[in-house]
Amino acid sequence: MRIDKDKCAGCGQCIEFCTLGNISSRRRNPKNSKLYYEIDEDDCVDCGVCLRAAVCSADALFMPNYEWPRTIRSAFSDPTVEHRETKVAGRGTEEIKTNEITGRIKRGFVGISCEMGRPSVGARFSDIEKVATALASLGVEFESNNPCTRLMADPKTGIFKDEVKNETVLSAIIEMLVPLEKMAEVLETIRGIASQVDCVFSVDLITVLDEDNSIPTLPILRSLNWPVLPNGKMNTGLGRPLAKEV
Repeated sequence: MRIDKDKCAGCGQCIEFCTLGNISSRRRNPKNSKLYYEIDEDDCVDCGVCLRAAVCSADALFMPNYEWPRTIRSAFSDPTVEHRETKVAGRGTEEIKTNEITGRIKRGFVGISCEMGRPSVGARFSDIEKVATALASLGVEFESNNPCTRLMADPKTGIFKDEVKNETVLSAIIEMLVPLEKMAEVLETIRGIASQVDCVFSVDLITVLDEDNSIPTLPILRSLNWPVLPNGKMNTGLGRPLAKEV
């Protein structure tokens, strides 16, 4: 995203609509000495929020015709933009989150997602790669129908294509399927790598309830002193196949 310095009136109306706070530098146009705002293009995720807010009366905001790999920024950050390169919509697949329909996660397994980045922070693929490579070393299975996995040079190693590593996005999701007995090792690895990345991320667990309606992941989480938040999601098994998940 850019601001046309010759059109910008320096009003600052667009500042509060930047999801990462990158509209902050106000400079003086050498052509006419008028003040204008500038976007930090290197950190911009091309989410388009400032443009869609339509608050610029001077029509100074515009999206350049970026080429690959820059185009993946808007694909991950702007819900109105298609993933032309990965052919998978959104930040991550729907498969794990709609398990009562797909039935991909069976008893004895757990779906684990690392949601990298958030508004006001974002995430670079160089940091996403650090988490992915640490997990790949454990032999996890990354979800194939996922835009992050499609950007990997080798999903078995978690290493991303060289050209995308410096790209930054609002957020992206790494998804994997692991046996329940391997869950503790995966979570401990995530905990260890967290301090080495320059972004925030959250961890999601998706699993099928046991026959007695108990949650099989809870004893493992408690043994690791892992925080468990009460605001989870529960699918009640109304889809296909009949299954419950949290």
